[in-house]
Amino acid sequence: MPAPLGKTPTKKMPNIQVFGMDDSAATRNTLRFFRERRIVVHYVDLRKKPIARGELQRFVERLGAPALLDTDARAYREQGLAYLSTDTSGIVARLLADARLIKLPLVRYGDEVTAGKAEATWKAWLAKPR
Repeated sequence: MPAPLGKTPTKKMPNIQVFGMDDSAATRNTLRFFRERRIVVHYVDLRKKPIARGELQRFVERLGAPALLDTDARAYREQGLAYLSTDTSGIVARLLADARLIKLPLVRYGDEVTAGKAEATWKAWLAKPR
């Protein structure tokens, strides 16, 4: 395991933001993925600070609202969303109201975004010359 990193990114490090929850295994795995590669990320815990509408809209524009909805989540089943047909604005409203419905983690690198585990994409980001 590499030594822990400080909080100050260097000029060579990419600016990566991770949105997730501390109790999410996928979020912890994502943070470990970047830590093992000695990359400092800006982490936002969605339980402590909800995602802003504009930030969520950035993910919706690039991935689509249905891609951000975690259909395997307990909250999805409890709210009976499998039986509802909603449009993009309805999905965004539900995601803003209940962060447990978001497919975690949301990762942003510049204008590129991913939802859920996407290690191949993250490796491609890190392989790009800075």
